[in-house]
Amino acid sequence: MQKPDIRDIPVTELEKYLQQRQEHTFRAKQIQEWLWKKAASSFEEMTNLPVSLRQSLADSFDIRRILIEAEQKSADETTKVRFRLFDGNRVEGVLIPAKKRVTACVSSQCGCSLDCRFCATGQMKLARNLSAGEIFQQVVLLNQKAEVRYGRPITNIVFMGMGEPLLNYRNVLSAINRISSPEGLHFSARRITVSTAGIAKLIRKLADDQVRFELALSLHAANDAVRSKIMPINDSNPIDQLMDALDYFYRLTGNKITFEYILFDGINDSPEDARQLVDLCRRVPAMVNIIEYNPVQGLPFRQSPLKKREAFVRILESRGITAKVRLSRGKDIDAACGQLANK
Repeated sequence: MQKPDIRDIPVTELEKYLQQRQEHTFRAKQIQEWLWKKAASSFEEMTNLPVSLRQSLADSFDIRRILIEAEQKSADETTKVRFRLFDGNRVEGVLIPAKKRVTACVSSQCGCSLDCRFCATGQMKLARNLSAGEIFQQVVLLNQKAEVRYGRPITNIVFMGMGEPLLNYRNVLSAINRISSPEGLHFSARRITVSTAGIAKLIRKLADDQVRFELALSLHAANDAVRSKIMPINDSNPIDQLMDALDYFYRLTGNKITFEYILFDGINDSPEDARQLVDLCRRVPAMVNIIEYNPVQGLPFRQSPLKKREAFVRILESRGITAKVRLSRGKDIDAACGQLANK
């Protein structure tokens, strides 16, 4: 019988477990500190616990480690890591260095169920959600890798890896709480961004839960006809519903919102597309990240030409919209946006 991961056990249940074994309940706090602040990967590391308790914990629980199975380094210094989970499933994470920051891109699911037409991950089947502990451990291992590779820790975390974070809502929020709390890694929630393909009711739930992290919407088209063709989720979550949910999110949290917009040649890169995007930005206070399309083998999409991209950005900026062109990193190792597929 498989032992439960102790990181999934609530503190109250852990205290009951200790009471049943006539151990002091303050040990629960010590165990939690080892798990979330010191990121212990074994019970043997918990040296302020009695040996008998460490053995009892090892007999009753597991700490399901994830292992770095493979690593690739891009010519532009981007690092892609493949993690092997306890059950043999695999996910990928990416480190993206810049002058003043190192961004860790983490996954929330093994595969994805949304079938966005342009995305390599979307061509995979969804195997399962990641646990909060697995998401947390990705961050720990990527931070260790950043220290070794770049000589400095990660400064930003983006949930833009494999999977749709809001479809693993409870575990993603639990992991972020552990990452950002003083009892965990004490990483600023304002330096965490969760990217969603757009699930209106769950965006509203984020607002009701008063989250502190920033939110990015993978928009990629400013009208329903185009968006539904490239992102089937738009059929059940049309743009009007998403804008209303984002407005609600902003009013309740005040957190920054970003529209992610990949430019596809001949699909969403016309002047009219740009003007429609301006209209959406006036409904919701958001900045726009313009993203290069990264080719995926077997898919028919092409990158928008430079002149069309420049004209698109000029229209946004001329109407007072903050727009940044996000140049792709790690394309040569399939580590760029939309390319993660355990290759």
